[in-house]
Amino acid sequence: MTVARRRRLIRRQRSSVGLALVAAISFLAGMTDAIGLMAVGEFVSFMSGNTTRAAVAIAQSDMSRALLLLAGLTAFVLGNGVGVIIASRFRSHGVLLCVTLLLAASAVVPDFREARFLLLIFAMGTINAAVEQIEGLPIGLTYVTGGLSRFGRGLGRWILGGRSSQLFVQLVPWSGMLAGAVAGATLQQYEAGAAAWAPFIIAALVTAASILIPRRWSVRFLLR
Repeated sequence: MTVARRRRLIRRQRSSVGLALVAAISFLAGMTDAIGLMAVGEFVSFMSGNTTRAAVAIAQSDMSRALLLLAGLTAFVLGNGVGVIIASRFRSHGVLLCVTLLLAASAVVPDFREARFLLLIFAMGTINAAVEQIEGLPIGLTYVTGGLSRFGRGLGRWILGGRSSQLFVQLVPWSGMLAGAVAGATLQQYEAGAAAWAPFIIAALVTAASILIPRRWSVRFLLR
């Protein structure tokens, strides 16, 4: 086997592992967002929606809701920052372990709407630092608007003659989030008690799997 062929094989394997991790994390994000929306009444990863909801609450003089949503936006931003700090030292599995603990804490306080909302939203901010790119392609984990936009633009270039298959990578997080949201909404609808702990269980499994990823691969999933 030539050196070039071996490098291509390793890159393909690394990309496959990275995309599998992206799909699993997006599934977790979609599940958590659906459960949070149905249980708490607000989004826990869709900050565009919460920004609009905060603006509407301000316009309607519903200041208590507006303050909660603005606090959630702040928690999301801080979560992203904390996630990057953790990832810089402990890589993806460190970020996922932190998220797992946050989801466990949110399950313990299901009757406290505001506390649960902020814990879930902080966790979803943090998880974005687990994977930031796959072979140089930017990846969103808890939001899919950017991914769908990149897919749409890539599709346009493909129609114009470009033949890069990289645009299909952007559908991985969207598919994972859709599947997770369906699973989360179904659980919350029929087994609300189990739904409170489901994100924690999924996060624990994903964390365990991420520990098996070689360091030389996982560091390439992060921006440097």
